[in-house]
Amino acid sequence: MDNLARKDFDQFAAEEASPAINSILGANPFVELDINDIANTYVDLFGSIARQPSRLFSAAGKLVGELFKVATGESTIEPENGDKRFEDPTWKDNPAYRGLMQGYLACREAALSLVHEKENGGNNWKIPAQHRFAMTLLTEALAPTNTLIGNPAALKRVFETAGNSLVNGLTNFVDDLMNNKGMPSMVDKRPFKVGKTIATTPGSVVFRNELCEVIQYSPVTRQVRTRPVLLVPPQINKYYVMDLAPKRSLIEYAVGQGIQFFTISWRNCGPEFRDRGLDEYVAAIKEVIAVITAITGSPDINLLAVCSGGMTSTLLLGHLAASGDKRINSATLLVTMLDSGDQSMTGMFATEETVRAASARSRAKGVLDADTMSRLFAWLRPNDLVWSYWVNNYLMGKSPAPFDILYWNADSTNLPAKLHEGFLDLLLRNPLVGRDQIEILGTPINLGSVKNDMYIVGGMTDHICSWRACYRAARLFGGSTEFVLNSSGHVQTLVCPPTNFKAKYFTNHSLTADPEAWMDGATEHKGSWWDNWLEWLHRRSGEWTAPPVTLGSDDYQPIMAAPGTYVHQLP
Repeated sequence: MDNLARKDFDQFAAEEASPAINSILGANPFVELDINDIANTYVDLFGSIARQPSRLFSAAGKLVGELFKVATGESTIEPENGDKRFEDPTWKDNPAYRGLMQGYLACREAALSLVHEKENGGNNWKIPAQHRFAMTLLTEALAPTNTLIGNPAALKRVFETAGNSLVNGLTNFVDDLMNNKGMPSMVDKRPFKVGKTIATTPGSVVFRNELCEVIQYSPVTRQVRTRPVLLVPPQINKYYVMDLAPKRSLIEYAVGQGIQFFTISWRNCGPEFRDRGLDEYVAAIKEVIAVITAITGSPDINLLAVCSGGMTSTLLLGHLAASGDKRINSATLLVTMLDSGDQSMTGMFATEETVRAASARSRAKGVLDADTMSRLFAWLRPNDLVWSYWVNNYLMGKSPAPFDILYWNADSTNLPAKLHEGFLDLLLRNPLVGRDQIEILGTPINLGSVKNDMYIVGGMTDHICSWRACYRAARLFGGSTEFVLNSSGHVQTLVCPPTNFKAKYFTNHSLTADPEAWMDGATEHKGSWWDNWLEWLHRRSGEWTAPPVTLGSDDYQPIMAAPGTYVHQLP
């Protein structure tokens, strides 16, 4: 860990971990798949191909022609940019391996060409997306690099280590069978300990109820802003994605800028909490706001919410607007999808059938099992989240790298069955884009009546919550809204410290109807959106005042030091 700590974070992310970081699902998704869903997709896929024999014969003819070029050394087919599987020089220098690579790529291209872009010329994007996923799953599994004889880098390592790589690989394989339920481990977890090496910003738990703990962070500046910030993290991941490590923690950075900062830490619920749904979680946030205003003396707060936490926070905003409650001054939503109509990996399997099945499974268990779900959904990005680690751990005999974001990604939480059902309803019915299509705590929700100042962030390469969906969310609210587009993916948008020299973001104060038109008129900025957000936040955070001498208050005494107990609960 010492060597890793000395290594530049951004260089490490770019060179070793960025494919996985870009692909991890993070605070998502909600549609739980099982083997029957995948099997049904394959049945539907092959049935679709069988109904189009002319398409099959055309693809076969092109494949035969390309394979002939491969055999005669005339093929020019090459791996896609960024495909690291064929980086070893042997794939170019050795005719046999070059032919193997080109033959595989030709077969893969032919197989993917059998998938329709649109089902029967219609506009239902989910069916072809599911078919493409199924075909990708098959073709990536058949890559020669996943075998020892078909991976020249792995063969070289066998000779270089006198066979020790095979021994280490077998050891890693057995360990994953025993301790990781048969999936290749993505991260070496040993160097990380919550509260010791990650989630280390000083603070205290000042409130606890059955669903959450509230952490108040210790001020470090001579003066602080009077209006505090509350972070609402996703319910399916631990809060500390925003407090990973020193200099990579948004919480630490904001506290260092004089912001009074609180965060919710959600409970990792068991089956006994199966009946807690959207109403209960929105009520919990509402209760936390009352606690924070009592502790700080501020009549209102600024809200910062992430992904699924942004969904529940948005419902709270709608409820407070309907109730005339003014306790939220402004709200920030990070990578939050409120409009599920856009094409995304999140919505790909959100059909009536899969949603009913997923709801039934979580009702039977009492919870959405996040640990099982994260393993299943690793297959949505098989090269980056499965096969690359198969090669690294088993064929190369190496251990996965210790990396805090990947550790956080593996540290997920369960969702109560009723909450899961509520999220599925939001995903399938898309009720937030209209008026009065959903009720929370007895009040109909109309986001047009939410007049709070809003700051909304999307990720340009976010494959979970597309930036266009985030952009459309910015147009749902009735107040002044700032939309900011970060240049990276889902989790890298959240963890974007100013020390990241590659960071950039885009702004455009004109929220046009077309997101592409917004992008065409946007201004590019070098650096992290964190600084832009803090500048925006300071203007909405009240006057400067002396920091509190102690944390909590007479009515809310500190219970224990951060990060508390709920963050340590296992799935």
